Amino acid sequence: MFRALQALLCCTIALCALLSPAAQALNRTHIGIIVNTRDPLSVAIGEYYAERRHIPVENMIRVSFTPIENSLTRARFDLIKAQVDQQTLPHIQAYAITWTAPWRVDCMSITSAFTFGFDPAFCSDGCHPTRPTTYFNSTGRLPFTEHGIRPTMSIAATSLEEAKALIDRGVASDGTFPSGTAYLLSTSDGARNVRSPSYPLVEKMLRGNRVRTSILVQDELLDARDVFFYFTGKQRVEGLETLRFVPGAMADHLTSFGGNLLGTGQMSALRWLEAGATGSYGTVVEPCNLREKFPFPPVAINRYLRGDTLIEAYWKSVLMPGQGIFIGDPLAAPFRQPGGN
Repeated sequence: MFRALQALLCCTIALCALLSPAAQALNRTHIGIIVNTRDPLSVAIGEYYAERRHIPVENMIRVSFTPIENSLTRARFDLIKAQVDQQTLPHIQAYAITWTAPWRVDCMSITSAFTFGFDPAFCSDGCHPTRPTTYFNSTGRLPFTEHGIRPTMSIAATSLEEAKALIDRGVASDGTFPSGTAYLLSTSDGARNVRSPSYPLVEKMLRGNRVRTSILVQDELLDARDVFFYFTGKQRVEGLETLRFVPGAMADHLTSFGGNLLGTGQMSALRWLEAGATGSYGTVVEPCNLREKFPFPPVAINRYLRGDTLIEAYWKSVLMPGQGIFIGDPLAAPFRQPGGN
């Protein structure tokens, strides 16, 4: 399967020179903001995001449940999803949820459960593949119209200050066409270093681009001041406090439980946002080290550089996303032309 991903990317890279400019990215009118009215932080994050992103008031979706659990049962989630479906207008193409917990619905991540509806085909018992998504590496801009799904991202934070900083970074990144570096670490953790064979594809793709490539055989990155992409494989990533992330940056670590956002066993994907990244990803149940369940760096980088929003680029980079949670500012679009929203 992974070789098929690499072959697909080689073809994509070859075609890029022949393609017209990327289709216009998702815009603020397409995003539904889901807030939990029983969670004051969720409400405050939703209000701030709507203000900063000028989200139409009719795109606000309000649900009500007691935010005391990290995981929802399918039955409880179905009740919440029914509230969302009832309020979702036809033009909504994607969702932003405004809480950190719960992050899981039974065997699915909460972002995948909102995207697909709860479906056990997106789960696995043991080290097995799950249902793939047709959204993987797609070129369209309207996921619900074209694929029948509404990709979901959590604007995750443990305080309003952290949420505001994340949202402000996303807004500040729009249309800036920044320079920076894609740091791709090949670590000593053999079980979690399984994405490293894809790194040469990134290097080939970014040759001559203002975003440079740095493939490093080491376990951590220290003191870099221009981090725009950072992909690695470790239980915990040291040195994040020494880094400076460019607004709009995407970063994640391949490990089993990075999506347990308030957990302590392995490093939470939330640490990336707290360090200054604008988007990240982690799995909420044991995925084993199947690469198809994690972001494929060549796709994530290619789609982002071609003008996709963060939610599009990240979602399009995971072939089997049922067990993974996407976090960050969905509308961040550093490489979107001004006026493209």
